[in-house]
Amino acid sequence: MTRRPYVWKLAHTELLCGERTLIMGVVNVTPDSFSDGGRFEDAEAAIAHAYRLVEEGADIVDVGGESTRPGAAPVSVEEELRRVLPVVRQLREIPVSVDTHRLEVMRAAIDQGASMINDVDALAAPGALEAVARSQCAVCLMHKKGEPATMQRDPYYDDVVGEVEGFLRERIVAAERAGMRKDRIVVDPGFGFGKTLEHNLALLRNLPRIAALGVPVLAGWSRKSSLGKITGSPEGERLPASLAMALLSLERGATILRVHDVRETKDVVEVWRAFKE
Repeated sequence: MTRRPYVWKLAHTELLCGERTLIMGVVNVTPDSFSDGGRFEDAEAAIAHAYRLVEEGADIVDVGGESTRPGAAPVSVEEELRRVLPVVRQLREIPVSVDTHRLEVMRAAIDQGASMINDVDALAAPGALEAVARSQCAVCLMHKKGEPATMQRDPYYDDVVGEVEGFLRERIVAAERAGMRKDRIVVDPGFGFGKTLEHNLALLRNLPRIAALGVPVLAGWSRKSSLGKITGSPEGERLPASLAMALLSLERGATILRVHDVRETKDVVEVWRAFKE
């Protein structure tokens, strides 16, 4: 599909997307994330990994201190702050997104120089819309049905595409009413967050409807369990399937890819771009 160039405004910088695909590298500062939990729990390891992802081609890194995988238990605000802030503080030289749904963590991350807030709850927490709007941070508004501990227990929709599309449209409007310009907003349909494999595939097939909301679309398929259901591959062997989904997402209008494997994804993007030109 045809894409128009779009200048995406973040705190401290701006990124051109649309004709150019952006890659978001994942940095989980957690012991229990579904794919790389424990690998970068130490702040120094997480910081080194973030810089490595940038060297491999990441345009922005997404730092998370609480796992949102299906079945994950919540952590305290204090523990999330302990995990995230030392990492964000040391990454001021690069665009950093903080993956959180808590107002206290958002405020602290913004104070420490975060460029973006990536919220699985789409700024639903009381005060979150206003806090992000008062900053210069970009925001990713994601659709999620249920809570991580139970969201994959028989999720049901009458019309998954219509519900996700309507929810994201409402959250864009709410963000604008709170004072955010549209060029600071990104949306994420939330593949795997309270959705079956069939729901995820329906959303992917209809991703142009999400792109028609007028803001960049972020797609996060990397290593997810839906890929295991399709291929039978365990978490550590889902790279080929992840790359296939990255390509399908690009074809259907995604402009930002959230991934663990930056170098390999960048190669896919470059081949796709050469073909399109």
